[in-house]
Amino acid sequence: MSSPWQRPSPTQSEQRRDIILGLVMAVAGVIGTELAKGTSPGPVEMGLGGVEAYFLSAAIALPLCFRRRYPLTVLLTVSVLFVLAGERTPFAFAGSLVTQAAQFMAIYAAVAWSRDRRRMKIAVVVVFAGMFCWLFYGFLKALREDTIQGADQGVLSPYVSFVILNFAINVLYFFGAYFWGLTSWRVAKQRDELEQQAAELAAQQQANARRAVIDERLRISRELHDVVAHHISSIGVQAGGARRVMETDPDAAKNALSVIENSSRTAVNEMRQLLGMLRAADPDLDLDGPELKEPQAGADRLPGLVASVSGDHLSVGFHQIGAPVPLPETVSVSVYRIAQEALTNVRRHSTARSAHVTLRYLGEAAVEVEVIDDGRPKHAPVGSRLGHVGIRERVGLLGGESEIGPRPVGGFRVRARIPLAPATNLVKENSGD
Repeated sequence: MSSPWQRPSPTQSEQRRDIILGLVMAVAGVIGTELAKGTSPGPVEMGLGGVEAYFLSAAIALPLCFRRRYPLTVLLTVSVLFVLAGERTPFAFAGSLVTQAAQFMAIYAAVAWSRDRRRMKIAVVVVFAGMFCWLFYGFLKALREDTIQGADQGVLSPYVSFVILNFAINVLYFFGAYFWGLTSWRVAKQRDELEQQAAELAAQQQANARRAVIDERLRISRELHDVVAHHISSIGVQAGGARRVMETDPDAAKNALSVIENSSRTAVNEMRQLLGMLRAADPDLDLDGPELKEPQAGADRLPGLVASVSGDHLSVGFHQIGAPVPLPETVSVSVYRIAQEALTNVRRHSTARSAHVTLRYLGEAAVEVEVIDDGRPKHAPVGSRLGHVGIRERVGLLGGESEIGPRPVGGFRVRARIPLAPATNLVKENSGD
């Protein structure tokens, strides 16, 4: 459960403005008291030493210097001084707008700026109860002393009219300050929440951007691994064979060198295609050359892949099942790369003498590629373990399922089924690269 929202503490600028406000209102209170004294039709009671009225007029405003920093303390202090001024210097209390404004602003600040909402509500209830009790005490005092006189020309008596009018004014005064402060607090809360949401959204956008960069790096890593590993592996095997038969069988060595030449050219061509694909998002970048316009690797090139891999030490067959259907480019490229990676692993990490690639078109629902061999893992150091990870990532991104691991009857199987429509990922993993 999240903690209740708390309004941030006032800034240094807001506190400076409060101090200026409190001082200005204190001076205005003294001036207002003097003006009320000068316009009074009769003698007035100035209190102790003839200065109590001036003192209370200033004292009731000075706590406003801290109205946002200590709102509840200011509310209680101003409320006590408010009642004291009303009892000790009634003429100044009634004639000074500063006194009325100070109490109003104290209530507003307490509701708008109090961080502890429970204590705020208790303080407001205490102050309101005290104020209305004091108000009704004044009504009873006026009734007892019969100080409310009038022409008695209305429907209600002068006293009843006085009570209703003053009660209504006080209700509007006190509850108006309360609801104004509550509105300010809610606006501040909403503004803070919007700022937090904006910050969270910005952080989420940054996280998404970082994730996009990571995904792009993984894609680049996977493509580079698929392109380079296959052809470098082929070049390494052919070079080793050429070295062994260079003196005893020059023709075989020449054939191996020819394969190396073709593999290196194909690798360069596919590398240029890969670079073109990675830069395709920026129309301002252009890589000249006819290679970029050649078709990318796809399922239709599997027979050529099988022919290029098959040789003296590894016999690779190919079989296609089902009527071919048009494949999305991403699916077609993935089928080719999965078969390419599987055959590369057979040559590099297996004792297999034969392998078989099967391409199955399962109607318009899915396409399946399977590579099986009859060997077992070599005891030589294993590879980077990126090949099978790349296969799983490809299949997972396309919503398919993969099965990678040893066969019960011997050998190894790499099988990937990719739906031609969106589907739920189901990855079945038996082994790593």
